[in-house]
Amino acid sequence: QVQLVESGGGLVQAGGSLKLSCAASGRAVSIYAVGWFRQAPGKEREFVAGLAWSGESTRFADSVKGRFTISKDNAKNTVYLQMNSLKPEDTAIYYCAAVGRNYGDFVPGTGAAYDYWGKGTQVTVSS
Repeated sequence: QVQLVESGGGLVQAGGSLKLSCAASGRAVSIYAVGWFRQAPGKEREFVAGLAWSGESTRFADSVKGRFTISKDNAKNTVYLQMNSLKPEDTAIYYCAAVGRNYGDFVPGTGAAYDYWGKGTQVTVSS
């Protein structure tokens, strides 16, 4: 089993930045990709960004390209989501998720491909 714990959420003004962290524990060696998803009130969960654990592949939703970056620290089994130029529409609960199946260097963009999920962290962007 893999446990994922998100941190770093909070309240920020539009145009500001936040950095989310996703710490993996347990059978972290079983992780092949990590993704960030978000869900705003009344909306469906959507993919935000992801990266392949062993390679260089990254993937971003069009809505965050150029504003968000994703990185990892292998030694800490932690993935980071740096969010810049935040907008009120970025307000949501952000979830970290991990893929436990080997897709190579491919980063899935759908939640169904992810096997492990964190409990989420709230991000609120005020206008």
